[in-house]
Order: sequence, then C-alpha cells, then structure tokens
Amino acid sequence: MKSVAWALRHVARLALWLAAAGLILMTVFITAQVIARYIFNDSLVWSEPAAVILMGWFIFLGAAVGIREGYHLSFDVLLYFLPEKAKLWLYSISDLVVVGFGTGMLWFGSQLALSAWDVKLPSLGISGAYDFLPIVGGGVLVILFSLERLARRAAGMPTARFGETDPLED
Repeated sequence: MKSVAWALRHVARLALWLAAAGLILMTVFITAQVIARYIFNDSLVWSEPAAVILMGWFIFLGAAVGIREGYHLSFDVLLYFLPEKAKLWLYSISDLVVVGFGTGMLWFGSQLALSAWDVKLPSLGISGAYDFLPIVGGGVLVILFSLERLARRAAGMPTARFGETDPLED
C-alpha cells in the first residue's frame, strides 16, 4: 500500500503542477486577448475557447487533488461527538459517495465527449470532445484518490482531513 500511496502522491503533485500551469497559461491567453483587442484593435479568436478548456482542466485537477488531501466539502459537527471507530466508518461512507460522484463524472463526461466527437470547434480546429475531457480526467483522479483513501484507512494508514498537517507524507 505504501508504494501505491507514494505513486499517487506523485500523480497528485503532477496534477497540481499541471493545474497551476493551466491557470498561468489561461491568464496569458486572456491578457493577450485584452492587449490584442484594445491596443491593436484585433481579436484572437482562439483565446477564449482555449482559456475555457484550460480552466476546466485546472478546476477538475485541483478538485481531485483537494479530495486526496481532505479538502472536499464535509459536515463535521456530528464527528465531534462520535467515537473514533464511528468516525472512520463515516469517513469511509463519505469516500464511497465521492467514488460514486467521480464515477458519474467519468461516465457522463465520456458520454458528452463522445457526443461532441464529430463537432469541430471552429476557432481552434479541434474536436468538441476536448471541451469535456477535463470532466473525464477529473473523474478518473477523483475515483483513484478516493479509493486510495479507502485503502489507506483499511490498511490502518492515516488519511488527511481538512486543516490537518500533511499525514500523507510517508
């Protein structure tokens, strides 16, 4: 399990770096569009659709890493009053719900991508499926990271919770 956790930690770091690069690149595209439009009185037709695709990637990659690190939404008031064993069960139920959500992202995102496969984005010259691939990629990572949390808990290893220092560094 430790080798899987080590590999997924590096997958999460790569996803976070790609998300950061996407955010920076999107900012560059939008800045270039503003400069082209207001200084040169011309428009970069590709900048907005490319920025939207990049935004999808950095949102879904960042959200998946947030799930791995315990920063997803939760309702913790009840957990303050429960014994540790009950908390672990509720954490696992929460992770199973997140696996279901990731599966929905993967399934329905794939359906959307397949339905747009033959559509061409005129400003970029690529398939419309690229608009929906961030949902699919994010869904895969959400499933992987949630399953990792379940496996870590089953193996007696710690899982991160919101606001904790990094217990995932093995």
